[in-house]
Amino acid sequence: MTLPEAQQAAVKEAIPKHVAIIMDGNGRWAQQRGKLRMFGHQAGVKSVRRAVSFATHVGVKSLTLFAFSSENWRRPEEEVSSLMNLFLTVLQREVKKLKNNNVQLRIIGDTSRFSEKLQQRIATAQQETADNTGLVLNIAANYGGRWDIVNACQKLSQQVKQGMINPEQITEQDISALMETDTVGDVDLLIRTGGDHRISNFLLWQTAYAEFYFSDVLWPDFDDDVFGKAIAAFVSRERRFGCTGEQVQALLNNNQQNEDHFA
Repeated sequence: MTLPEAQQAAVKEAIPKHVAIIMDGNGRWAQQRGKLRMFGHQAGVKSVRRAVSFATHVGVKSLTLFAFSSENWRRPEEEVSSLMNLFLTVLQREVKKLKNNNVQLRIIGDTSRFSEKLQQRIATAQQETADNTGLVLNIAANYGGRWDIVNACQKLSQQVKQGMINPEQITEQDISALMETDTVGDVDLLIRTGGDHRISNFLLWQTAYAEFYFSDVLWPDFDDDVFGKAIAAFVSRERRFGCTGEQVQALLNNNQQNEDHFA
């Protein structure tokens, strides 16, 4: 299906610039198949690849994925260790693909708790993609929304202490500038998979005016169709014209072929 040129332009303009996703349901997906939870996390990596490809081709500017929260350290030690190893492996395997597809990778969160090897891999991955000008892919790792706000407030407190700014001069913009996502702005659309209807301490400041979209689909089953429906819902809420998932899909043209770059 081909849309009229004017309608294509209107739909592209309505596409959310910054999409954030809480990737929930990996463990349940694996358990439904009689597998260990890590099997679900591994399967979820493919959904990340699909989401990055889809976001790139529909014109999303920034995609922020909640990979590991500051609360996830409470999980069984074996699972946490396996997640850290998976994170390291994915960084090593995917960074070249991201670089070749003009995707800039950023890791947001308190990475100081990670192993030295993982911290070095993160720094290298960010450096190798720093000059890319396409989609900005933020991976939230050891991230918490309250931590983000407190961290920004602590930095502002230091500025006040040093006489750089007076307390009454502090604005929302000052706080935003010190948040982890300061360079990509507020979230337009927040998607959560897995059936739960909460944001779990994710981007609390940045989602103040975001549209929320909750899906029962477990993260490993998250595909272009689900992503398209989420964006279509956003467009219908934000604009005065309707948009279907099929119309968003039409913007992809031959997206299946483009996905091969991320395969």
